[in-house]
Amino acid sequence: MNETPEKPAAAKKATAKKTAATKTTAKKAATAKATAKKTTAGTSAKKATAKPAAEAAAGKTPAKKAPARKPESRAAMVRRARRINRELAELYPYAHPELDFTNSFELLVATVLSAQTTDLRVNQTTPRLFAVCPTPEDMAAMDPERLEELIRPTGFFRAKAKSLLGLSAALRDRFGGEVPGRLEDLVTLPGVGRKTANVVLGNAFGVPGITVDTHFGRLARRFGWTTAEDAEKVEADVAEIFPKSEWTMLSHRVVFHGRRVCHSRKPACGACAIAPLCPTYGEGETDPEKAKKLLKYELGGKPGQRLKPPADYPGQPAPPMAPPAAAS
Repeated sequence: MNETPEKPAAAKKATAKKTAATKTTAKKAATAKATAKKTTAGTSAKKATAKPAAEAAAGKTPAKKAPARKPESRAAMVRRARRINRELAELYPYAHPELDFTNSFELLVATVLSAQTTDLRVNQTTPRLFAVCPTPEDMAAMDPERLEELIRPTGFFRAKAKSLLGLSAALRDRFGGEVPGRLEDLVTLPGVGRKTANVVLGNAFGVPGITVDTHFGRLARRFGWTTAEDAEKVEADVAEIFPKSEWTMLSHRVVFHGRRVCHSRKPACGACAIAPLCPTYGEGETDPEKAKKLLKYELGGKPGQRLKPPADYPGQPAPPMAPPAAAS
């Protein structure tokens, strides 16, 4: 019968020694790893502590993280939006279209000319234009080069002259020389889109409309009324928030605020009356004194855009265009 021989005592000792060495190595590795982790954490903590300390030593106040905003319900957004409208109504009880006009044709022409320029520049240009061609028939009969020269200060004068000649001829031939009072008809005229049509309808015919220019679109997004960039989508989103009766005056108030306070590049947040209602407060200057210096037009003690503003406008009229310098 064969029996399994027992391991010699020396072999047992070697095995035990090897096992002990392995355990010791593992223990050292674990200790080293824990020490490295502790050191890294300590270093990070020191850095985190050192940054505010360094800022304090330099006389700087460490920036505080803005508290995370809670998601806003649709109902809460609508309530806030309507409150903003009421606040703007108190701030700008004199809000109005900032183009000079005396009838629907003048407003239509002035609005077409206002593309890619200021209302001030248009208002300084139209007195000479309407003195020469006060009706659609007169304008349709204008020599193109003469018309271009008259509207040159507004920029893009060739394209604008083409639109004015086209829309004047259309008014003469298709609408009996009268500006139509329907959106569907207005947008068929050369150079007339929804924005221009809504300006004319709201301010010449009393038909409510939302005018989405660059100012209105910018503020609608800052106020959280829409996320859309497309003007028609902005118009549709905002129309769902406000009653139709408010559309025209809402447009004026928002545009007024965009031109005077909530500028594109540097909003005057610290001088904004509706700052507590604005979800993007802090994008601009928050120091009240510095913000006041950013205010424009009547809020900044400067002339407005209209040469003939409404009687209740609290600011100064805009100056007429300076005559061209005499040739020496």
